[in-house]
Amino acid sequence: MAPPINYLAVLVAASASMVLGFVWYGPLFGKPWMAIMGYTKETAEKMKQKGMEKTYALMTLGSLVMAYVLAHSTEFAMTYTKTYGVAGGLMSGFWNWLGFIAPILIGSQLWEGKPWKLFLITGGYYLVSLMGMGVILAVWR
Repeated sequence: MAPPINYLAVLVAASASMVLGFVWYGPLFGKPWMAIMGYTKETAEKMKQKGMEKTYALMTLGSLVMAYVLAHSTEFAMTYTKTYGVAGGLMSGFWNWLGFIAPILIGSQLWEGKPWKLFLITGGYYLVSLMGMGVILAVWR
C-alpha cells in the first residue's frame, strides 16, 4: 500500500528545488558552471532570446516528479529506520542522492571527460536539493 502523499508539500518541495536552482546556477556557481560548459554571455543571451519557456517547463515537471517520488521514498525510509522529522528528511534525500544521482553524474564525468568541478557543482545542487525537499516532505507529511 502506498503511503499517503501531501500534494501541497510535493508542490512546495518542487518549487524550493527550482528556486535553489536559480540561486545555485546564478549568483552562487553560475560563472564557473558557464565556463566549464563553454557558455559565454553571448551564448546565454542567444538562449534567452530563443525562449527558455520549454526548458523551464520541463525542469519544473522533472522537479515535480522528483518530489513526488521522494515523498514515497521519504515515508518508507522514515518508517523503516524510525527516524522522523528533519533528520528523516535529510537522510532520505542523502541516500537517494548517493544511490541514484551520484552514480549517474560520476558516469557522465568519466565518459564525457568533464572537469570534476562540474561534478561538484551539479552534484552539490542535487544533494542540497534532495535533502531540502526531503526535509519539507518529512516535516510536512
